Amino acid sequence: MYRPVAGQSNAYPNLQPVLTRPINWDLIRNQYDQMIKYATALRLGTAETEVILKRFSRSNIIHPTYQALAELGKVVKTIFLCDYLRHESLRQEINEGLNVVEQWNSANSFIFYGKNSEIAANRLEDQETAVLSLHLLQVCLVYINTLMMQQILSEKDWLKLMQKEDWRGLTPLTWAHINPYGTFRLDLDERLLIDPVAS
Repeated sequence: MYRPVAGQSNAYPNLQPVLTRPINWDLIRNQYDQMIKYATALRLGTAETEVILKRFSRSNIIHPTYQALAELGKVVKTIFLCDYLRHESLRQEINEGLNVVEQWNSANSFIFYGKNSEIAANRLEDQETAVLSLHLLQVCLVYINTLMMQQILSEKDWLKLMQKEDWRGLTPLTWAHINPYGTFRLDLDERLLIDPVAS
């Protein structure tokens, strides 16, 4: 975290171990017009990101606008960390989101198990095929699990057992019942035994 201004070395006693230097507001102020110019060019598509980054790193001297953008990034990061420390609800929301992402990554590793779950090919066509195959597996997993959960919850006895915490934790990202190995026999004339009411 960065200090908002210089000369307050004893301020924020509880944050002293994580505080570092003050923000260089003069740098941001002096480069403000250039920062707006580059941001607008990117937003409107009149300049490409690669071209701007090459301009920023053309010589051994760091471009002042790049330095100002990095300084502004430190401001945004510090504001976010202050909000994170202040609001318990924000910490809980982020933690829940991270849990969902980790669950999703674990599911992907399970169903995309070939070649250590890595896209090892250099050819663009092979990479595209691998990613599209993963997307198909993801959609199938979520769709089938959703249908199965709907079927179970259509039974009144199971529905009565559901508590508030159970609804909050309900997710189609489960795979303990899936066997990714072996032979798969595809019959397009055969359908899963899912109650039509649930679908």
